[in-house]
Amino acid sequence: MKCINKKSMGLFLSVGLLLCAGCGQSSEKTEFSNAYDAYHTSVKYQLIRSDDTSLQDTEPFFATDYCVSDGVDLGTESTHASVAGAAGVFNLDTREVTYAQNLYQKMYPASTTKILTAYLAIKHGDLDAIYTVSEHAADQASDSSVCNLKAGDRLSLRQLLYGLMMQSGNDAAIAIAEGISGSVEAFSELMNAEANALGAVDSHFVNPNGLHNKEHYTTVYDLYLLFQEAIQNDVFCELIQTKEYTVDYLDAAGIPVQQIWKSTNKYLMGTEDMPGGCTVIGGKTGTTNDAGYCLALLSKNSLGERIVSIVMKADCRNNLYYYMNELLYGFSKSENK
Repeated sequence: MKCINKKSMGLFLSVGLLLCAGCGQSSEKTEFSNAYDAYHTSVKYQLIRSDDTSLQDTEPFFATDYCVSDGVDLGTESTHASVAGAAGVFNLDTREVTYAQNLYQKMYPASTTKILTAYLAIKHGDLDAIYTVSEHAADQASDSSVCNLKAGDRLSLRQLLYGLMMQSGNDAAIAIAEGISGSVEAFSELMNAEANALGAVDSHFVNPNGLHNKEHYTTVYDLYLLFQEAIQNDVFCELIQTKEYTVDYLDAAGIPVQQIWKSTNKYLMGTEDMPGGCTVIGGKTGTTNDAGYCLALLSKNSLGERIVSIVMKADCRNNLYYYMNELLYGFSKSENK
C-alpha cells in the first residue's frame, strides 16, 4: 500500500487541524552555535572533496551511521508545520533526513526524556534486580503522570521500565534513577555524559522524567540520536511496542499488588489510525505545558525501511497526531524528499 501523496494528505488533514485552531503556541527561538557538526561525515554535503583520498586510512567518522543535516528546514512548505515547534523524519536505512523543521532549536522534551532514562537503565542495570520505591519517588504531584507506586513497593527494574515507558510514570523514573545511580542528581550526570558521548551536545538533563526545568532541554536532532541508539537494544524495542502489561509486585507490608499499565501511544492503542503504507512499531509520548505535545516514533515504510519521526511542541494532542501522519504520509520514503 503506497503512501498517500502530499496534496491528498493536505486535504485530508485540513479539517482535523482546524479542531485545535484555538490551541495557543509560543515558541522560544533559540539557535545553538554548536549544533551537531556533520562536517566530517559525507561528500554529499560538499564539505570534503570527492577526490580527497587522504582520509581513506583513518578511523570511520563519528557520524558514519547517522542521518546528517545542515539544519536547513526541508519540506515544511508542504505541511502544517505551524502547529508544532520542531520536527524531523529520519530514514535509518538510507541515512537520510527527509524532513526537517528547526532540527537544532532548543526544545523541552517532557517525557520523551524517558527514552534516555530507559536506555541507561538497560545499559547499566540488572533487569531482574528488585528496587524499593522511596518516599521521594512516590511523592509526585496529583496531576503528574504516574504508575501509582507507593513508598516501600518492591518491583524489579524490568517492571519499573514498563511503567516508565508505557504508563510514562514519573514515579518509576525516580525509582530507576535512584536505583541505578543512588540519586537523581547522580543519574542526571550519567544522562549528560551519555548524551554527549552519543553526539547529543545541544542537550542538558536535570531529571529522569522530563518534568519542566529551564535547564532541561534537547533538540529534535539530539532526540533522534538518543532514540536511534536506544532502539538497537531488543529490550528497549519490546518496551516501546507493548500495548498492555500486567505487573505483580509486593508493597511495603509484603502484600501482593497487581496493576495493568497501558501504552500512552495512540497508534499502538488503536485510537489513531496508522498512516497508509507505514507500520508504526512504537515510540514515546511527552506532554507538559512548556513542552507542548511531543512524540518520538519508530516505524517502517512500505519498503521495510526503518523510520524515526519526531514532533515536538505541538499545540494540542490532535494536531500532534495529524502532523505526525502528515510527515509519515509524505516523507517516510527517500524518493519523497
